[in-house]
Amino acid sequence: MTELSPIADDTRARIIVAAAGLIASGGRDAATTRAVAAAAAVQAPTIYRLFGDKRGLLDAVAEYEMAAYMTQKAARRPHPDPVQDLRDGWDMHVAFGLGHPGLFAIMSGGPDQRPASAAVAAGLELLRGRVRRIALAGRLRVSEQRAVALLHAVGTGTVLALLGQPDEQRDCGLSEVAREAVVAAITTEAVAPAQPGPSGAATALRASLDQSTVLTSGERHLLEELLERIANA
Repeated sequence: MTELSPIADDTRARIIVAAAGLIASGGRDAATTRAVAAAAAVQAPTIYRLFGDKRGLLDAVAEYEMAAYMTQKAARRPHPDPVQDLRDGWDMHVAFGLGHPGLFAIMSGGPDQRPASAAVAAGLELLRGRVRRIALAGRLRVSEQRAVALLHAVGTGTVLALLGQPDEQRDCGLSEVAREAVVAAITTEAVAPAQPGPSGAATALRASLDQSTVLTSGERHLLEELLERIANA
């Protein structure tokens, strides 16, 4: 394969930075070939020559952004407890996704996604390393392959679910609940038994509201809101 000249390499970097800026400000759909070409001050054919197609460009942007993220992760000293280290990694992953919604949409892919880009592969390799530490400590209850698959699936779904909620209505506790559910499913961590109290009572009452006919629609709506707030507290 012929190496790029310094000029071509500089042009490639300029295009990637331009596309990353468009995605950050307007989401994936903002990075049209025409918009990227204009922002990078190049002709559209240059983009196809350097990246093959738009998907190639999006993969390059993901790798560019992921490189900085991976550097940040690599600089963090692993927690002595491998399970807590997994929790910390989950929280970083969710924070990264919420902070880069356009980029996360690219990385999460879809049914028609091509083989994983280097950026996605690097993230999965880091996740495998965390799971391997738990396995070596004798605290993994499922295979490493299943643990990685479950963490990847639920972690991705959690970020997408949160991104789908309006900012002012975002359920900040959803990530922690999902995280602990996965930790309980794949590790030997003891699951704390449910404690009696207002949270459980509120959940039970909210679930049984369909059986009540004494409330007006406005009263029911208000009560549902209050019960949900108590249940999620």
